[in-house]
Amino acid sequence: MPGRGPDPGDRAPLPDAPSVGFLRPFAGGRANVEIGEYTYFDSPEDPSRFFDENVLYHFDFIGDRLIIGRFCAIAMGVRFVMNGATHAMTGFSTYPFNVFGN
Repeated sequence: MPGRGPDPGDRAPLPDAPSVGFLRPFAGGRANVEIGEYTYFDSPEDPSRFFDENVLYHFDFIGDRLIIGRFCAIAMGVRFVMNGATHAMTGFSTYPFNVFGN
């Protein structure tokens, strides 16, 4: 039925539990992230920090995307390690020179 249930665009869908947040509204402005409706994260600190603290090595210049579907529950402590953590194995060194530039 339309009009029943939480708004998937609400950052804090449970007024009595501010640690629970739908992730899709927090992903706004991130071209390399796609989060389905109603996917949530429960953080004792602040669910709005999910992308800063739980999605690691996600650099725009690499071109990879984080895609999480609808109706997912992401547990506290989960970390997504993206391709930016991978060191090239074909060069003279595994040091990530391209990350630091110059």
